[in-house]
Amino acid sequence: MLRVLVFTSCVIAAVCASALAGEEGAPAPAKPGKYQVGPTREYKTLQDVAAKLAPGDMVEVDGDAMYPGGVKLTVSGTAEKPITIRGVRVNDKRPLIEGADRTVEFRLSNYVVFEGFEVAGGKRNGIYHHAAFITIRDTLVRDCPGQGILGADNDSGSCTLQYVEVARCGGGLYTHPIYMSTDPVKFPNSVFRMEHCYIHDGGGGNAVKSRAERNEIYYNCIEAGFYRELEMIGRDSEAGPRPMNSDVVGNLFIKKSEHPVVRIGHDSKGLGSRGRYRFVNNTFVLSEQAKIAIQAYGKLDAVEMHNNIFYCMGGGPVQVLNEENAEWLTGKRVVSGSNNWVAKGAEIPKEWKGTKEGAEPGFVNADKLDFHVALRSPLIGAGTMKPESPEGHEFPNPLFPPVFEPPMRKIENPGGGQERWDNGKNNRKIDIGAFQCQLLQGLVDHLSDMVDRMIVKVHKACL
Repeated sequence: MLRVLVFTSCVIAAVCASALAGEEGAPAPAKPGKYQVGPTREYKTLQDVAAKLAPGDMVEVDGDAMYPGGVKLTVSGTAEKPITIRGVRVNDKRPLIEGADRTVEFRLSNYVVFEGFEVAGGKRNGIYHHAAFITIRDTLVRDCPGQGILGADNDSGSCTLQYVEVARCGGGLYTHPIYMSTDPVKFPNSVFRMEHCYIHDGGGGNAVKSRAERNEIYYNCIEAGFYRELEMIGRDSEAGPRPMNSDVVGNLFIKKSEHPVVRIGHDSKGLGSRGRYRFVNNTFVLSEQAKIAIQAYGKLDAVEMHNNIFYCMGGGPVQVLNEENAEWLTGKRVVSGSNNWVAKGAEIPKEWKGTKEGAEPGFVNADKLDFHVALRSPLIGAGTMKPESPEGHEFPNPLFPPVFEPPMRKIENPGGGQERWDNGKNNRKIDIGAFQCQLLQGLVDHLSDMVDRMIVKVHKACL
């Protein structure tokens, strides 16, 4: 009996050991690793660790130091275990990756988070997105004669930019500070989301150009594109899924050239996104030379606009929607809009309802580019809380109400951003535009505190 018990115990132990080691004696999965890169570390460059990475790994790169460009990441994480490459500030300075043809490249390296860096001087691209499920956060991309950030047409999927600044990138007609695309066949339903970003002083092209299947452009400041501030258009091929939709909410656009602020549909006749475009609570600031806010070109389905400001510096009317070269899928234009503000004399869509007109919208100081809402502005509480799509052309999964304001020409720290309080939760209607009246918020908060203190005093007096 004792021999049987000993034999059985040995068998159980052997089976457990085999299970721990994996099938056929394979080692157990490795725990995520952590690599440190810096001038005084074992690994001096990101190139030293790029090929060693595995799902779940963390790379920390010391700041206040410069590292060579030409970083090529070819290893993927997973949805549950993304690879994180993080710059660690030293003396309040990010690590700088500089130079090379492509300074940083994600080549089929899916599920990667890249945050806390300064990327500069890429001859073709500062960052090349040739992968899927990439997040770029808390990063400055600057001084790239080619694209600052480029997305590949093939083998690319969803990409998210958060708290990213792109400055002085692009050149000529075809090289843009940000040029994003996704592959609708290999990665259907991909999304390009850009939020809390500051894009400015483009050297060429459009500040942000996208051929992604879906665009979510939320809470950004986009200023001084060489041509347009934003272009969201279809692919150059009709192959692949359609439509391609775009949701644009809570942005500040500052135009300094004579071109339209936004172009939608396509940049060529006969092609297009075939999609729906939605503009809500944005502030459009046009230069004195620019007269067109949104240009529709090529094939598209519908456009809706709610709670937006269309303002021209120096006064003067604006043509809100130019559809001279648009090709509407139904054969006639499909437009809706409500509670937008325009200067008197503006050319507005006939389908709009509740339009607010005036000489000035009531900014704090437009001459100093402070587009917050002043205390006595007609924009206060004048927005709609029920923005409606054109009938039969409902926008899929829209964002409303806007939760944040855009950065005021300066990037914010990750997780930061001024929250909007005029979102219906405080029994107050929403302000028109990308910014709320902060002074009014402060006054209401102060009065609320006073009332609370009085209630406490009264309660104590009654005891």
